[in-house]
Amino acid sequence: MAGTASPGSVWILIEYRGGWPPNGFDGLDLDAGTKALVVSAARTARARVLLVRRPGPRRRLGPGRWAVLRHQSADAYQQLWGTWDRDEDLAKIVPALTSPGHPGLPPVILICAHGQHDPCCAVRGRPVGRALSERWPELVWECSHVGGDRFAANAVVAPDGVYYGGLDAESSVTTIENHLAGRIHAEYLRGYTDLIPPQQAAVAAVLGRFGPAGRNDYLVTETLSEGNHWRIHITGRPPHPAHIDVELRAHRSPPCQLTCRGPALGSVIVYEPTSIRRT
Repeated sequence: MAGTASPGSVWILIEYRGGWPPNGFDGLDLDAGTKALVVSAARTARARVLLVRRPGPRRRLGPGRWAVLRHQSADAYQQLWGTWDRDEDLAKIVPALTSPGHPGLPPVILICAHGQHDPCCAVRGRPVGRALSERWPELVWECSHVGGDRFAANAVVAPDGVYYGGLDAESSVTTIENHLAGRIHAEYLRGYTDLIPPQQAAVAAVLGRFGPAGRNDYLVTETLSEGNHWRIHITGRPPHPAHIDVELRAHRSPPCQLTCRGPALGSVIVYEPTSIRRT
């Protein structure tokens, strides 16, 4: 899984309690002008638009919520929240994308449960969402497609920008508990969304070798590539190793089924660590 987190540092969340079409927000029957404004602003901000809802029985009454979550730099996370009753209210997302958010808020835990996109996400994601919401009811939302259906159940911690995959109800609680305590483990980690895939795989390899660390305890400071070979230099904050070189080899996986819905086999690029050493 290492190196498979979708890139991005800005998320738009829109609470939608009805059925989610396979293509998420783009497929909703909303006011066309408002939807075009949000889509255009999201594209300009390179933001990902996700539909969200609380796990469990669907709440029908009261306004829905929306949020803009932003990961600006290490330790600089911002959130801006609002509500909507009418389609036109979603236009407030547009100025929110360029407005200062609020720092210091707890992260949002997103669990992909988008069954219309891929049934694996619903079958495996919903039990994880329920388990996590029992522990952290205010932080957890089910969300639409985040990528990597083959790794369901998938979780995204935002605006931290951390992807986890291959979770079940038990492992998800332990994984998120460790994350919130500043102990990110390699076992279920897909990657950090502000890094490119080989950098994500290198950080996961370092966590696997030297043990868990906080989201910003390791920094990628140099990336070199030659053909299918990569060398990533990582610096660590004390008490973690100060300087580490990770070498990786990129190769294509054997053909495999990439989604539950798609019967065709596909192949993906895998970044295999070949050397991890302190320098």
